[in-house]
Amino acid sequence: MALRGLAGSGPGSRGPLDEAVAADKEREAPAVVVAGATPEDDEEDEGRSRGLLRWDGFSAWLHCVCVVGFDLELGQAVEVIYPQHSKLTDKEKTNICYLSFPDSNSGCLGDTQFCFRFRQSSGRRVSLHCLLDQFDKDLPVYLKKDPAYFYGYVYFRQVRDKTLKRGYFQKSLVLISKLPYIHFFHTVLKQIAPEYFEKNEPYLEAACNDVDRWPAPVPGKTLYLPIMGVVMKVRIPTCHDKPGTTQIVQLTQQGDAHISVILPTVHEVDLFRCFCPVFLHSQMLWELVLLGEPLVVMAPSPSESSETVLALVNCISPLKYFSDFRPYFTIHDSEFREYTTRTQAPPSVILGVTNPFFAKTLQHWPHIIRIGDLKPAGEIPKQVKVKKLKNLKTLDSKPGVYTSYKPYLNRDEDIIKQLQKGVQQKRPSEAQSVILRRYFLELTQSFIIPLERYVASLMPLQKSISPWKSPPQLRQFLPEEFMKTLEKTGPQLTSRIKGDWIGLYRHFLKSPNFDGWFKTRRKEMTQKLEALHLEALCEEDLLLWTQRHTEVETVDLVLKLKNKLLQADREHLPVKPDTMEKLRTHIDAIILALPEDLQGILLKTSMT
Repeated sequence: MALRGLAGSGPGSRGPLDEAVAADKEREAPAVVVAGATPEDDEEDEGRSRGLLRWDGFSAWLHCVCVVGFDLELGQAVEVIYPQHSKLTDKEKTNICYLSFPDSNSGCLGDTQFCFRFRQSSGRRVSLHCLLDQFDKDLPVYLKKDPAYFYGYVYFRQVRDKTLKRGYFQKSLVLISKLPYIHFFHTVLKQIAPEYFEKNEPYLEAACNDVDRWPAPVPGKTLYLPIMGVVMKVRIPTCHDKPGTTQIVQLTQQGDAHISVILPTVHEVDLFRCFCPVFLHSQMLWELVLLGEPLVVMAPSPSESSETVLALVNCISPLKYFSDFRPYFTIHDSEFREYTTRTQAPPSVILGVTNPFFAKTLQHWPHIIRIGDLKPAGEIPKQVKVKKLKNLKTLDSKPGVYTSYKPYLNRDEDIIKQLQKGVQQKRPSEAQSVILRRYFLELTQSFIIPLERYVASLMPLQKSISPWKSPPQLRQFLPEEFMKTLEKTGPQLTSRIKGDWIGLYRHFLKSPNFDGWFKTRRKEMTQKLEALHLEALCEEDLLLWTQRHTEVETVDLVLKLKNKLLQADREHLPVKPDTMEKLRTHIDAIILALPEDLQGILLKTSMT
């Protein structure tokens, strides 16, 4: 495997990060601008009325686009990175190279689409996209960007070509992004990849320019995204949407003649198609994912492995899966040694693999799902059985769920009958997915509601919030106290499923998913307390307070209030806009009541 230099054509330009951070250096050394670019390029691109720099629109959706090819001497190689100023470390390029091609044993002839996820190199400079962080806060927790990871969306083509020494044309077009919008990016690749393989770099440059003109990925807005003559209509979910619903029905009633593609979802996979071989055990798999248990999916190709891993992660929605997951993992991955070592217990991670070598390397893992080829919609494969781990010898072993795990909950026979009936009646896979997704949603909600109710009780009463004291602290989460609440307000109120719910909760409270969920909730509640404290301050007559206190105390109050405003802005506290305005008015009134010399100093601090 080797890394080639950039072979892309078209104008390079300074990245928005470089514009913001290295402006002074650029004044001294203009030669750092990539060849072919002019300083005016950043300002003159059409559509810049939004106040964005060149490539800011692109960066809101993608980090970069890579073309990975196969060279007889070099092996897999990055042939093109576009835009040319995009930064990837050597380690990141190496990961992209190996993850963009199926393992040789997969035998993927024709076109194949799949997805991978890899760790961002440590020490990478963080992007200054504050605007995007603003959008991130309105997303459901399971769609928020993870700053430590990139996604790679792959369109791989392998076809016979007698003109090449190897006898095959092998190439991947790869979109690298922070956004987990699996269905959306696979749809984009379907639109552009086949034509790219015919027309090469100029076509790729034109497609990237189209992406650069897209509106920002604002949650809750209907977005029209043109790319190479096709217009896609999408809506990114928000944290305020009712779980399990989609707004796309309302969108499609408007009769848009110019719309080529309407996407009902940006992130969901075909859940039933993925769970089809194992749907008898879907509830047990839900438990394993919920508890963050180490899980391996062994599949015949990257498409099957990545879809199944993503379906597993998706099955506990609206809870976020907080551990690591790799839809497609190879022996060349930079974390291979870390995840396959036998010197310690397997980590909390879900891996999707295709190489037979993993059957031996990962045979000490406690839960392994071995699946065959996923059938087209409408066909149902033979249901796999739960088998003992010692029976798993190679990747050629029969499909099955290899585990000694005993589920806490009794199996829900109703959902199995409903899905089996759907198969007999040839119900479309989409409809089967809706049924299965609703079942998982109701199961997750029944599990999480008692936790939400208990955590809400840890919030101090509003009357305990004083404007003249620091905001009160949340009460501590006490597992035994929580367990006692389950007798009267447990999952039995919303779920018909029987079993050892208490045991499931005890196990969950020790899992990474509980840790991540509780940290998120605690942060939200702490921010709510800060917001309520701000509102309490606004209701006070602060000017009257200053008349009873010294100038030193008044100056101290002004500085503290300014810090509060900065904090509210920086942390996106859930404060009403009029509260912020009131507080600014209070600060201005207090400053004007002070002597002129102090006014000058305090007004200066507002400017900095």
